[in-house]
Amino acid sequence: MALVLAILLAILVIPSPWGWLLVAAGVVFEVVETAFWFRLSRRWRIKAGPETIIGETGEVLVPCLPDGQVRLAGEIWAARCAAGARTGDRVRVKGRDGLVLVVEPERFEAE
Repeated sequence: MALVLAILLAILVIPSPWGWLLVAAGVVFEVVETAFWFRLSRRWRIKAGPETIIGETGEVLVPCLPDGQVRLAGEIWAARCAAGARTGDRVRVKGRDGLVLVVEPERFEAE
């Protein structure tokens, strides 16, 4: 945007020798800004894929005795729970086996 503005000002408003300097400054500004945002965006890892659901909690829809279904982030997944979980129980995802989530019941400690 700064480069476009610099070119328009150089053509329409600023006299010839200063217009070229303004365009050059616009180019330098755009390069520095692009490098800044590129380096800043490389600091954060992309959070996508099946690894992102490990540790999340969901609700049991079909009893997991040991196989059933859970709702996790609005999606319904096949699940396996060795300890068993009833409909409505909250479970935490511990891993996955293909498209089947390995879950365990969420335990609440009394205070």
